[in-house]
Amino acid sequence: MRHPVRLGIALTLALATAGCAATTGGGTGDTGGPAAGPTAGTGAAKAVSVTSCGREVSFAGPPARTVALDQTSTETLLELGLQDRMAGTANLKTKIPAVYEAAYAKVPVIAPKIATGEQLRAVTPDFVVAGSTDLYTKDRAGTREELAALKVPTFVSAVDCPQHNPAGKTPFELLFSDYENLGKLFGAERKAGALVADQRAAVAEAGRAAAKVPQGADRPTVVYLYSVFNGMPYVAGGTSLPSEMSRIIGAENAFDDVAEDWPEVSWEEVARRDPDFIVIGDLSERGRPGDSAAEKRATMTGHPVISKLAAVRDNKILQVPGIELDPSVRSVHTLGLLARGMKDLGHAR
Repeated sequence: MRHPVRLGIALTLALATAGCAATTGGGTGDTGGPAAGPTAGTGAAKAVSVTSCGREVSFAGPPARTVALDQTSTETLLELGLQDRMAGTANLKTKIPAVYEAAYAKVPVIAPKIATGEQLRAVTPDFVVAGSTDLYTKDRAGTREELAALKVPTFVSAVDCPQHNPAGKTPFELLFSDYENLGKLFGAERKAGALVADQRAAVAEAGRAAAKVPQGADRPTVVYLYSVFNGMPYVAGGTSLPSEMSRIIGAENAFDDVAEDWPEVSWEEVARRDPDFIVIGDLSERGRPGDSAAEKRATMTGHPVISKLAAVRDNKILQVPGIELDPSVRSVHTLGLLARGMKDLGHAR
């Protein structure tokens, strides 16, 4: 359920704690003030500024009361060791990995699903981070302009900001730029740099098989089945991270021609494209009908048309964590699963 954001005197006063620490700089960008308390091993305080989805984000010192509006942002901050600088998290879609459990336990959950403006402002944040722009709307956390007016800087993943991205940058490179920019804002450049180096190496490792695909050779095609809702499949389109994953592993997303991340299509259209293999995203922990990998397999094997596809008949199916098909700190893990799985299924050239 969505609730309207009610901006007014009460909400402005609720931000007094954070607002009194913020300073307004020149220009139209977001600005934030010095963070109170220790830097939790993130380095000495210094004035920093980055650009996030067209808005300048500036701080005189590391933020102290950050709220992550989604699981993607939460896990990125935890990977950078910033749990002590988090005032809240929201919108948990699946179980937190064991490696983050102890750190996650230190962060208050302000909303189990999508946070409203009231829930966000109640914890007096001095910084808000989100993986997607659609979390910054009037009926959700509030627009970036509304939050800037209340002296609360905001950050959006570069992956979900195509209109402001340099031409030619891959989704993984955009993810890496998120790590670097957040590392800079929090004084955690060393951790961010190590994370970028590790993940860039993982991408290169997955791409070694792709380098063996002969020039001009037909690449195996793949359909990424993210969810099944009301009996209809949602698959990876041409603007999704799986399209880039396909390129890296020497395959081709069968729905590359659809300029959406996760379009709804028909089963007949999936059959018409007759993919060489199918990747199932397991979202069983989300709990909606059709989310689990088992349900998706049962739907395909029971479908009068899809069940006759060679990929289904010969079990050319890979299963991966569904959340890792969206851009996140975990996505390189699924990239590795795809590279190894494609080789195991006989599709490495």
